[in-house]
Amino acid sequence: MKRLLPVAALSILTLAGCANTAPYSGDVYRGNQAQTGQSVSYGTIVAVRPVQIQADSRTGNLLGGGGGAVIGGLLGSQIGGGSGRQLATVAGALGGAVAGTAAEDRANRVNALEMEIRRDDGTDVVVVQSADRQFQAGQRVRLIGSGANLSVAPY
Repeated sequence: MKRLLPVAALSILTLAGCANTAPYSGDVYRGNQAQTGQSVSYGTIVAVRPVQIQADSRTGNLLGGGGGAVIGGLLGSQIGGGSGRQLATVAGALGGAVAGTAAEDRANRVNALEMEIRRDDGTDVVVVQSADRQFQAGQRVRLIGSGANLSVAPY
């Protein structure tokens, strides 16, 4: 059983990073955006700064927290005997759940850019999207869509 613990830990942490981060890219459209008209405006990037997007977990942190609790509980059960072993098992499970949730949250972060853009009409807008392209201040860009469905593309 002691050989199984490292394999189980690695499997759970690998699965914990399975958030779908593609929607944060300016190059990915959701199904409901296909074959619909999108408004386009033009502007110039005023400022760019690196940020991170915390992607939602597909499992609601069940894999990280639940898997961490199982592994922590198994490790805790290897300590002591009697009521001490029970306390160590509970403490291991709680600590493992916290550590597993934190690991899953870290794995679900996406590097992104926050871009402040001055539209040609003089209004400013800030858009955050995945840092899968390089953008820089002074660059001309296209703003595609509107409201919550606004992405930035090179001009």
